[in-house]
Amino acid sequence: MPRPSVPTRRADILLAARDVFNARGYAGTRMDDIARAAGISKAALYLQFDGKEALFQALVNELIETMLPQAAPAEFGDLPAEAILRQFILFMASRLTQPEMAFVPRVIIGEGANFPDLARFYHEEVISRGMGIVERIVRHGIARGEFACDDPVQACRTIIGGVLIAAIWKTTFEPVGAEPIEPAAMAQSHADTILNGLLTRTTTL
Repeated sequence: MPRPSVPTRRADILLAARDVFNARGYAGTRMDDIARAAGISKAALYLQFDGKEALFQALVNELIETMLPQAAPAEFGDLPAEAILRQFILFMASRLTQPEMAFVPRVIIGEGANFPDLARFYHEEVISRGMGIVERIVRHGIARGEFACDDPVQACRTIIGGVLIAAIWKTTFEPVGAEPIEPAAMAQSHADTILNGLLTRTTTL
């Protein structure tokens, strides 16, 4: 569906901002650029967003609020932890390597040192929330006797790190000649490796 010529809805502005941030990065993006891409005046843009940082944060929040509920069920019940964790890894690797989301970790890693408030926001609103979900899954597995894990927090960092490297590889290394990856295959391998370390072993005499 073609984008409206003079969008007024928040979603239209966020979509335009996503394209501009993706192309120019954070430092290289100006509110003028976003207004032009959205087909509105800069004054109209400032009526909805105080500035570039507020707009970027709103964009990331929109993406995360849509994505995280799909990554794992809200209630685990009697679901096997192995299945929940595998679903989480496969889903997140797929979403984080798609263009509408992949630019976010690339921007934060590439420019976070120069924009600490942005890095802090990403850590609190994205990384910490994702790790919270993973920690719940790991503790669910421990409680069910499926997983053996002495340090669930460190395990979570390992799990999230493997997912993030897929996004970084796809958006940063592939464009400069690194061997292309297949996110689904990489995610399956990552899930297998993680689960082989977490699953409780049954010893036989």
